[in-house]
Amino acid sequence: MNRNTRYSRARRLSLLGGLFAVTFGFAAAASDAWPSKPLTFIVPSSAGGGTDIYARLLAEGVGKLLKQTVVVENKPGASGNIGAAAAARATPDGYTFLVSATPAIAVNPYLYKNLPYDAEKDLVPVTRGVDAPLVYVVPPNSPFKTLDDLIAAGKRDPGKLAFGSAGHGSPTFLGVKVMEEKTGASFTHVPYKGMAPTMQDFLGGRLDFLQSDVASVLPHIKAGKAIPIAISSKSPLFPKVPVWTEQGLPDVPQSFSVMAPAGTPEAIVQKMSETVVKAMEEPAVKQRLIDQGYIPVSDTPAKFAQQLKAERAMWKALIERNNITVE
Repeated sequence: MNRNTRYSRARRLSLLGGLFAVTFGFAAAASDAWPSKPLTFIVPSSAGGGTDIYARLLAEGVGKLLKQTVVVENKPGASGNIGAAAAARATPDGYTFLVSATPAIAVNPYLYKNLPYDAEKDLVPVTRGVDAPLVYVVPPNSPFKTLDDLIAAGKRDPGKLAFGSAGHGSPTFLGVKVMEEKTGASFTHVPYKGMAPTMQDFLGGRLDFLQSDVASVLPHIKAGKAIPIAISSKSPLFPKVPVWTEQGLPDVPQSFSVMAPAGTPEAIVQKMSETVVKAMEEPAVKQRLIDQGYIPVSDTPAKFAQQLKAERAMWKALIERNNITVE
């Protein structure tokens, strides 16, 4: 190698090093200045449902801490796929996040053949915000007083009773489906675009029962319009309601989490994770979450990524084991 070649190579390396330094400097500066404008939380379900309730509580808390407006944008449909795809396609600049229930990030990849996004590659974990227990409810005039009563009716008259859900990929559907296959009962499924429209038909007397996240149905339980007969895990809100997992029926975990478009600067992902956790630890916000039936969780992005990997494996096995498919 002659002197000119060595000089040329050294100069190129120097220029590349300078370019990397400038790029890194801009990225660091952008992270330091973040956020300098309003943020958007995309919710892949309709307004009024459990995910939406959580997202709006979170937006309020995060907005105060970051001193920026946080806009909640509902994009319901296809069991969360529409909203999740919109978040995945968003510019990864730290101003758009997905606030989602379990299906869009952990279930749908194993139910749908052609998703408009890749849950593992297009979205990165920020934090698992809250666990959300599920509860079976019936109308106040229902002849079914226990989950055993409901199961017995589903075995005696297959398909006669109808239940609604937030969609084919939702835990509110999968939980009932797993219960059917475990017990031999059979019910007619009516899917909706989120829990809010599901609840409307339930209150209108067009559905015989629901399996819902607690937050979506809680106001109606308090008003006496929905009667809880079983819950997935112990809740201080319903200390006397039987826990169905203690009766040998499978649990179908539900949580509400925050994700970011892949490529979002790591420093921003970390800062948003810390901000979400801090917001949920504020006494007033934490109490409001608990009052809605949520169980606050404080996960780092790394811990959430590990848990999400395990949860995806669990859902994949459950779906394959029970031969559950969505066309």
